[in-house]
Parts: sequence; structure tokens; C-alpha cells
Amino acid sequence: MSQKPKLFGADYSVYVRAVRLALHEKGVDYDLVPVDVFAASGPPSSYLARQPFGRIPAFEHDSFNLYESGAITRYLDEAFEGPRLQPATPKQRARMNQIISIADGYIYSNLVWGMYVELVSKPLRGEPSDERRVAIARSKVPVCLQALADLMDGAPWLGGETLTLADLHVAPMMDYFLMVPEARGLLEQHAALASWWQRMVERPSMRYTNPRREAAAAGALPKHR
Repeated sequence: MSQKPKLFGADYSVYVRAVRLALHEKGVDYDLVPVDVFAASGPPSSYLARQPFGRIPAFEHDSFNLYESGAITRYLDEAFEGPRLQPATPKQRARMNQIISIADGYIYSNLVWGMYVELVSKPLRGEPSDERRVAIARSKVPVCLQALADLMDGAPWLGGETLTLADLHVAPMMDYFLMVPEARGLLEQHAALASWWQRMVERPSMRYTNPRREAAAAGALPKHR
């Protein structure tokens, strides 16, 4: 009998949540094993044996160990039954992978770290915002949102006509970004993207994996993959 998968990480992490979304969309039962990467002594040595870079998440299924969220979500889609989360054609898969890469390379650093962390999380901890970092991120936000809107090209989902891993990777980042006071107005400048977000937040997987707001209020930062 196949063992229940284990996901190692913290519920507030955008990358842990992306994997959890994939698990829920596939209908896969799993155990979330807490890992505190912010502990004073660093990640536990037992975790570093799974993920030598000390980032989250890591994943185990039937003695198969894996880390990096993109690798994990693709494995989940291919190893388990349930709705397909990757498009069938090479061009559609390339578009999905392009959007995931945009999320990792630009959305995470600007919308999450540059905006949410600096303008929401740090003030809640009583720390000053880095205004230089905010200014850089604020200049990149319109580029990020416009790129997503353009790549949708009239489709209801980021990767095309059906929900894909692209949606599941971007959504946790967008959720943190929309805690920034000015974010909602910026999103609503892109009607298709705002409609996509409404469809996302209505999904049971999004509601189930919503990180505890108390953690955000306490200043727990969304950090690593």
C-alpha cells in the first residue's frame, strides 16, 4: 500500500502552500510536518538531511524524497490520480512553466518581499520599512501584473482554459500581496486578472490552505521554497 505523503514546512510559506494546493486539487491526503526555518539555531539537522539548503518545503512519498516546490508539484500531478494540473500540449505547458518562472523570479521578490514584508509584516513587528526596497518593488508591481494579464490572453486561468500549476504557484503570492493597502486597486486595473483572483479565492483548496492570519500578524515571514 502506498504511504501517505509527507510535506515538510510551514503553513505560512508561499511555496509550501503551492504544494498544498496541488495536493488538495489532486485529492491527495497528506501529513504536514512543521519545520521552523527561523529557529535561532537554524533548521534541524534532520531536516537538512532532506533539504541541504535549509529551505522549505521538502517532500516524501514511498521513501522517495524531493525538494523544490516546482519539482514537487509536477511530481504530484504525474504520480497521483485526479484532475490534470499540467496542460496537454507543449505550447501550453511552456506557457505554464513561463508563468511559474515569472512568479519565482519577479513576483515573489517584489509583490511578497518588496511589498507585503516591507509594508505589512515589518510594521506589525515594529520594524521600519526599507523605503528603497519598497520603491523598487512598487515600480515592478505594474510590470508583474501586466505580464500576467497579457499571458492570460483572454483565458479564464493563468495557464489557459483550465486550472494548472501556474495558478497554484502564483495564488499564494498574490494572497500576501493583497494584504498591502494599495494592492487591491492595482489588481483591479486588470479586469481579467481580478476575475481570475475571484475564481481562485472561491476554490475549496484556497480556503483550506489559507495560512493563519495570527501568524502573519505576529510577523512570520513567507520565505523559502
